[in-house]
Amino acid sequence: MTQPPTDPRTLLAQALHYTDPATGAVTPPIHMASTYARDGNYDLIAGASYSRPENPTYLSVERVIAALDGAAESLTFASGMAGVAAVLETVPRGKRIAAPTMLYHGSRVALKRFAETRGLGLDFYDARAADGLSAVLAKGETDLVWIETTLNPTWEVLDIAATARAAHAAGAALAVDATCTPALTIRPLALGADIVFQSATKYLGGHSDLVAGALSTADPDGPRWQAVRQVRTLNGGVLGPMEAWLLLRGMRTLALRWERACDNAHAIAQHFDGHPALEGVLYPGLESHPDHAIARRQFTGGFGGMLSLLVKGGGGGGDGGGKDETGFAAAKRVATATRLIIPATSLGGVETLIEHRKAIEPPDSPVPDNLLRLSIGIEAVADLIADLERSLDAR
Repeated sequence: MTQPPTDPRTLLAQALHYTDPATGAVTPPIHMASTYARDGNYDLIAGASYSRPENPTYLSVERVIAALDGAAESLTFASGMAGVAAVLETVPRGKRIAAPTMLYHGSRVALKRFAETRGLGLDFYDARAADGLSAVLAKGETDLVWIETTLNPTWEVLDIAATARAAHAAGAALAVDATCTPALTIRPLALGADIVFQSATKYLGGHSDLVAGALSTADPDGPRWQAVRQVRTLNGGVLGPMEAWLLLRGMRTLALRWERACDNAHAIAQHFDGHPALEGVLYPGLESHPDHAIARRQFTGGFGGMLSLLVKGGGGGGDGGGKDETGFAAAKRVATATRLIIPATSLGGVETLIEHRKAIEPPDSPVPDNLLRLSIGIEAVADLIADLERSLDAR
């Protein structure tokens, strides 16, 4: 097939209409080799020389990710954080990075560490403020703006096109973390992003059985992308062939999993919106969400499978009437009271997970004490609702 199908559901299911040229197999083989022989002229037989810069197994999955993201090229990494680090390493010493205050805690910690150890400026801004980004952008000094499509774990939605325009006007590149909204819902590159990052551990893999990261770009010949490629090769943060094969296998069902997760999450958000045991439900698919209009404009194919619940303090049932329990304690109690939903870190798998974020984040985390983050899976939604109802009543 010379051109990928236009519908991403088809390109995912068929992995770009893959067939192995040697055997006709419809599933790519796993190339476990670390090195590759040369022919009688000492030329590489098929272009690969060593598995640190290139391996046919992860080249297969990178082609599918690039097609899905609408990218010219994608690179996979041994973990999501390896991909984050590769982008941050491209920022020259003395330059600045801007990012929202509310952010996945791993990215926030990485940003702080790079700023401290590499002599970079770091500016966190309030994404809810109209002039939040413009107030910290320093023309000629800000080299990179790092945002998320939905801010984890409070799920504000940023206007990516507007952010790209502001970043570029200041001479900065825009990197967008799209982990929680894969390209079935949004393609940040089409909105002006320079690099798209995804923790492929999450929705792309989808089965909680691998760790991987991915970066995509529309400009593979640009100096920043060439630097990212060099960082991956020199640091060796490449994806193993078995993990690459598992990732491609998982991606072939992404469209089905994503549709079910979005439908389940939307139904759960609507059910618990206004629940007496909760201060609120954070989900951009709700019309009451402050960024619902942006989400409707930017997203297609669902509002995502992630949502958060803000639990009221107090014990003794779901009315929130007790006086001796803080929101922190009440949220932690709910997270450990579920019988079906699994209390665990991570997201994007087929199983529903619940997590009391404040209990595991650093002391300076801006996440509310009473926030429960849920990654909604593909189970029967009535079972998930019943489990949450029982857990809230058991506070």
